[in-house]
Amino acid sequence: MPGSGGPVATFSVWDYVVFAGLILFAAGIGLFQAIRGRKKASSDEFLLGGRQMTAVPVALSLTASFMSGITVIGTPAEAYMYGTPFWLFVFSYTIMSTFSAELFVPLFYRLSITSTYEYLEMRFNKLIRVIGTSMYIVQTVSWLLASFTGLDLWGVLVATGVVCIIYCTLGGLKAVIWTDVFQMIIMLSGFVAVIARGAVLQGGFAKIWNDSYHGGRLETFSFDPDPLRRHSFWTIVVGGSLMWASMYSINQSQVQRYISCKTMTHAKLSLYLNMVGLWVTVSLAMLSGLTMYSIYKDCDPFTNKDVGASDQLLPYLVMDILAEFPGLPGLFVAAAYSGTLSTVSSSINALVAVTVEDFMKPAWPWLTERQLSWINMGMSVFYGGVCIGMAGVASLMGNILQAALSIFGMISGPLLGLYMLGMFFRCVNSTGGLVGLICGLAITLWVGIGAQVYPPLPEKTLRLSLSVEGCIAPDMNGTTTMTPFSTVLQTTTPQPRPALADNWYSLSYLYFCPVGIIVTMVTGLIVSAITGGCKQEKARPELFIGKSDLFCFGCRNSESEVSDLIEKDPKNIQGLESPVFCDNEIALKEKDHKEKITKF
Repeated sequence: MPGSGGPVATFSVWDYVVFAGLILFAAGIGLFQAIRGRKKASSDEFLLGGRQMTAVPVALSLTASFMSGITVIGTPAEAYMYGTPFWLFVFSYTIMSTFSAELFVPLFYRLSITSTYEYLEMRFNKLIRVIGTSMYIVQTVSWLLASFTGLDLWGVLVATGVVCIIYCTLGGLKAVIWTDVFQMIIMLSGFVAVIARGAVLQGGFAKIWNDSYHGGRLETFSFDPDPLRRHSFWTIVVGGSLMWASMYSINQSQVQRYISCKTMTHAKLSLYLNMVGLWVTVSLAMLSGLTMYSIYKDCDPFTNKDVGASDQLLPYLVMDILAEFPGLPGLFVAAAYSGTLSTVSSSINALVAVTVEDFMKPAWPWLTERQLSWINMGMSVFYGGVCIGMAGVASLMGNILQAALSIFGMISGPLLGLYMLGMFFRCVNSTGGLVGLICGLAITLWVGIGAQVYPPLPEKTLRLSLSVEGCIAPDMNGTTTMTPFSTVLQTTTPQPRPALADNWYSLSYLYFCPVGIIVTMVTGLIVSAITGGCKQEKARPELFIGKSDLFCFGCRNSESEVSDLIEKDPKNIQGLESPVFCDNEIALKEKDHKEKITKF
């Protein structure tokens, strides 16, 4: 009986068939796109889809890119153990989407860059560009390590990794985006299957909602300003907005997608549609967690030792309530693996882009388009092999994976601060930018690593109570094996805590990014003022955010003209020669020409 504890069923033959079929179909989409575009062998086509993508597929790809397997199985567990404060991220997604669309899209789009870090050399110098690219590679490796957490089917991982390498190598970004579209549908279908079956078992959504209310899971809004609180309205809306902004504004995996759009309007629209996709995804994940709580409110599998870690809760639920429907557990596992496959394919393509654009092209500027195409494919194979190796490293690292995941936030904050210095402050020079970046990174690594060594006390994390009173078979022998997911059981041993452990190291992880931004910007401004930043030569105006960039798309009269120009000529046009900057010049020349004709 579901919800009573004890062992659950294992995968059936039909589950494996459904799982393999869905993964292979997704790979087939990528291969189709690869074959379809095989005649267009330019580097621009491989890395940016020829800059001819439209808003909807790019939006779905943006949503899927950071939906790793651990996100699919970890977010419902968050609602199960801590309630629905995590749902407040819908506000963060809204702020992040507006911030990225209205500030960063115009900047990157008019510069027509391929690698995000090209901007750092344009604004500062080559050293800062190389450092920024290196930080991104470390950040991406950390994210890949976290993405493989909980996935322990070596044969399937290698097989799907090989297929992923094939379509990434042959099809480039276009193949990745269209595969992401299907994988996103699979991920959402997995959530819907769990929610629908849970509602049937519990007698409707009213029962789920009532159980969640009495269990304290619906206390979403907490306005406690304490920065040590893990999740509150302020930590999520302030800290979470900046953390997600750093992912979507400057992360190569995301920027590469929206600058592949054929017009700036499509690029902005893709971010707003992605915002809606994130709303739907987090809402379904939260509802899945509440469904799980309604079923296990009297028999917590974790306390009852039916599972060994929180990220096994949702897979356990799937096998508990869907095992009698052959194929549906396979659908859910395909959803989790689709998240990982999407993350891997996105990372491969982005890593190839930054390696070629930031390291190889500057070193060997004489390379032809054909040679670059072969290098792109070779680097895809290399990074694909690295990703498969990550699966092995992840299975051996155990609890260190939490540290790997937190590194993502530690690095993104200082990098976003550096970009904001360059975009908004003309007085900041290369020395100030470099010193600010180093100081910001040092501070975030200090607090982040300290938080991993000395985790916050339970009163700051506010984990809600769970019961095992309704378990029929309590305390089974160890952890039950039910689906291809495994995580090392976390054990903690008491250790002396230094004075900083209960304040500085207990800072909410969502504030790591804001701390990095503030330290980087303040330090950069001070050092630039000391080293003569105000006396430096005037920089190119297109490298800064102007007043015209602060309006929503479609609000300016010139926007349609700019979009038309860009649509008609999608080639790689950069800097002051970009249509965005030529628009005013064209208008002035036309006006002058008409006046001359009139006088004549």
